[in-house]
Amino acid sequence: MSGLQPSPTPAAGVKKPARRCAEVCLELLCVESVRLFHEKQSGPAAAAALEAVGFRVGQQLAERYTRDKTRLGDTLEIIKFVCKEFWQALFKKQVDNLKTNHRGVYVLQDNGFRWLQRLSIPAAGSDAAREEAARQIALSYLHLPCGVVRGALCHLGVSCTVEADPKHLPSCTFTVRILA
Repeated sequence: MSGLQPSPTPAAGVKKPARRCAEVCLELLCVESVRLFHEKQSGPAAAAALEAVGFRVGQQLAERYTRDKTRLGDTLEIIKFVCKEFWQALFKKQVDNLKTNHRGVYVLQDNGFRWLQRLSIPAAGSDAAREEAARQIALSYLHLPCGVVRGALCHLGVSCTVEADPKHLPSCTFTVRILA
């Protein structure tokens, strides 16, 4: 008989720890996804493909996170859900600031966007040139999260576009424009 024994079942009332993927694994997956898509395709095609992947992921995550919730009401309530609960589940913090013009434009500000915190900035060049190079690198990594946010909003009934602007790394601004 082998020395393998079945693992004991948890006692009644004892919660099993939730299975979670390590943060590093998720970050590496995102980095490798961006690298792979830019290797296989170039320019707008790679950006569109990354956003499409993010869109599908965002739809699935929104479905999972709203499964046991009551239906969300108007657009503002849906945007607030994304800024608080969805962002918390995905990026381990809430959006730092939400602004709106009440005409279909919402600006989500994340002052320490997790997926940009480990980007290395090119060493050569002037400060302005280095900042612009870092911004261009960051933009290539933001197509995936833009797609995730757009997919989540679409699943929740909000047709929109999502654009990201990484002015001062690792800070990032996501602009959501509602489509009529």
